[in-house]
Amino acid sequence: QLQLVESGGGLVQPGGSLRLSCAASGFTLDYYNIGWSRQAPGKEREEVLCISSSGDTTHYADSVKGRFTISKDNAKNTMYLQMNNLKPEDTAVYYCARLGPCGSGWLKLVEVWGQGTLVTVSS
Repeated sequence: QLQLVESGGGLVQPGGSLRLSCAASGFTLDYYNIGWSRQAPGKEREEVLCISSSGDTTHYADSVKGRFTISKDNAKNTMYLQMNNLKPEDTAVYYCARLGPCGSGWLKLVEVWGQGTLVTVSS
């Protein structure tokens, strides 16, 4: 069974940092393009960032450039989303994904979704 399980969400103050984890099972994460999306209350799900399996291609939403980075630990079959300088507008449920090509519009080509983890940025 193909599965992605997120963890690490929670409440953080503006300007703070948080790292989300996404553990994969049923497939080898390193072989696939991966990414993170988010859905804020009352809004549609949006792309945050993605990276190709080779690491040669990345795609970031303008709103997170310079603040969010994606990484993976192949030994743990886990990907991470490091979020720095968090803002209240980053409040959302964050979803990791295995996807098709990494680029604009990748949200429509997701192959496997995680269940989501809530991040709340508030003082």
